[in-house]
Parts: sequence; structure tokens; C-alpha cells
Amino acid sequence: METIEYGGWPNCIRLTNGTFELVATTDVGPRIMRLGFTDGQNLFKEVEEHLGQTGGDEWRSYGGHRLWHAPEEAPRTYAPDNGPVQHTWDGEALVLSQDVESATGIKKDIRIRFLKDNATIRVEHTITNTNLWDVTLAPWALSVMAQGGRAILPNEEYRPHPEYLLPARPLVVWHYTDMSDPRWLWGERYIQLTQDPEVGQDKQKIGALNKQGWAAYVLDGEVFVKRFACIEGADYPDYGCNMEIYTDGSILEVETLGPLTQLAANGGTVTHVEHWGLFKADVSEDEDAIGEVLLPLVEQMPPVS
Repeated sequence: METIEYGGWPNCIRLTNGTFELVATTDVGPRIMRLGFTDGQNLFKEVEEHLGQTGGDEWRSYGGHRLWHAPEEAPRTYAPDNGPVQHTWDGEALVLSQDVESATGIKKDIRIRFLKDNATIRVEHTITNTNLWDVTLAPWALSVMAQGGRAILPNEEYRPHPEYLLPARPLVVWHYTDMSDPRWLWGERYIQLTQDPEVGQDKQKIGALNKQGWAAYVLDGEVFVKRFACIEGADYPDYGCNMEIYTDGSILEVETLGPLTQLAANGGTVTHVEHWGLFKADVSEDEDAIGEVLLPLVEQMPPVS
């Protein structure tokens, strides 16, 4: 761990295992602004006009990785994170701690550490309710990915009719979802969504109950993999989604969600965990190639239990 200047913010923390690195700013947030190989590109999007800014009451995207609470509703979800965060380092884990959001009574913390395999990053997202009343919400982890890549999420295993008659999982669309948009590739085994900078702000989004517990983003020969839990019988938001992907002309977001949870007044908490992996590999749109190249990378990573 070291303290560096990054993106115009003087107080940033860099963590590395010698192969890849992440950078979190403590001037706003909690935000992880960079994830990439030490000599490579940032897989996370950086919103140039917001870099280095602090203060104010307007919500800024900034880019990077952030923690929200679902269901999405303005202005609650969009509470600004423009102020400094506290950080602690115990030699193993970095904890970024936000002050209580004045508008919501919610406090956010992100804990980051490399697992013993030294190739997986464990990111724990904790939400605490400081209000005098109970609050029901779901922790929501959003990674804003750099332009020009492609998100991949698995379909459920094909099973023939009439041996299997019941549905496999929810697949949720928004009012602005256009399933004929050419950025989508609806396959037998995978759903893929490409980030296209040429489309302006035309937006697309879907959600799903992702029982296999992983999603990936591929960009210029590099692969970012998230693993996360799917808790059987849990009440997930947005008609039962533990994972969502969103894109427009500027970004693509790979989002995971925990179950809706009633947080008790005066300190009730919930934690949602992701495991991150970063690899160098070329992954084409071909489904056989995804199975041969991407799946072994996913299986190298420990699942979230």
C-alpha cells in the first residue's frame, strides 16, 4: 500500500500484488477509481470532467466502482459522495469509510483485501442504518467500466422440454430496454452487451437472477471477472435481480446486488461481497470460445459463499 496523487486527487491509496493494482481516492467516495495491470489500461471508466473535484451538493458520476443502495430512487439513491472518507490499513485490508449521508442516515464502508491466492481481490460493501427507524434496502455494488468493451453473463443451463417445465430464472427489462438493439447478443449459453461510444446516450439495461454467480467484462485483451453470491430464496430487488448490466454511449456498468434487508434502527448493518479477478486473454463473441477461454478463468477464482 502507498499514498499517491491520482486523477487530480492528492490523497489516493494504491494497492498492488505486483501484477495488478487498484487505486482508491479518499478525497471523495468511497470510490475505487482504477483497476488494471500495473503496466496496463484502467478497466474502470474515469469521467474526465469530474476528476479532482470535491465538495458540493450535486451528485457526480466520477466513474470507478461505488456503493449504492437499491431500489433506485431519486434523490435517495443519488446522495452525493463528494466529501472525504476515512481510511484504515491493518497490513492486510484497506477500509474506506464514508461519513453518514445527511439526507438518508445511511453510512457506507468498503473493505478491500487480496485473498491468500494473491490473485483475487475481496471487496466487502457494508451499509449501516443510523436512523431512529428501521430501513429496508439492498446493497448495490456498481463497477463503471471503460469504453469499448463487452459484458458477458451466463444463461442457465439448457434443459429440454418436457423433462423440465418450470422457469429457470427471472430476466428483467426496463422501459428503455430494446432487445433488438445491436449491442445485445442473445445466445444459447451467454448474454453479451457491447459498450459502443458511437450511440450517444441511448441507454440499455437488463437484470437477472444470476444463479451461477459470475459476470465478466472484456476489453482489448484483458478480462475483469466478478464473482458474487446467489442466495436461494432471498428477496432480491427489481423483480428478483442479483445482477444488472447497463450501458449508454459513455459507460457500461456491471452491477451486483444483495437481498433486500430490513436494517434495524441505530446501527443495523448488511454486507455484500464481490470477488474480483483480472486476466490477460482474448475472448471472442463465439460461445464455444467463451466456454474454452473464459470459464477456466472464472473457475480459478474462489466463489463467494
